[in-house]
Amino acid sequence: VCAPYAHTEQGVLYIEEQGETLIKQDFLQKECSVGAHTYAHTERSNGEVLEQSENVGVIAVLQTTIDTLQGQLAIKDKQIEDLNARLSESNAALVAAQQTAQAAQALHAGTIQQQLTSGTDQSEGSGDEPKKQGWFSRLFRG
Repeated sequence: VCAPYAHTEQGVLYIEEQGETLIKQDFLQKECSVGAHTYAHTERSNGEVLEQSENVGVIAVLQTTIDTLQGQLAIKDKQIEDLNARLSESNAALVAAQQTAQAAQALHAGTIQQQLTSGTDQSEGSGDEPKKQGWFSRLFRG
């Protein structure tokens, strides 16, 4: 942009208040120089100029409000992005914790099953061997 009172952000042309005033003054001058001037027309034009200058003030206030709101919206967008990133990190940590808990449960179940299997083998092994009888029990049983 060649004007010192204008700049472009993300494809949107922004004109500062000074530039806006210059543009409006230029249009007002062109309107006054076109056609025949009568006294009534001049009075009406003067009234329009006053009304338009009041509108310039209102427009400036509205533009300032818009700029402020756009700035706040940009801040909110950044906050939402940050919160989404933190939420994603929390979800990843939760998934990792769940996987760790499942692995621990599987390991614990495997350990218990191994202990149960070992205990069964020992009890089965002792059942296969004939009990040794002492001479006293052999004597009385026959």
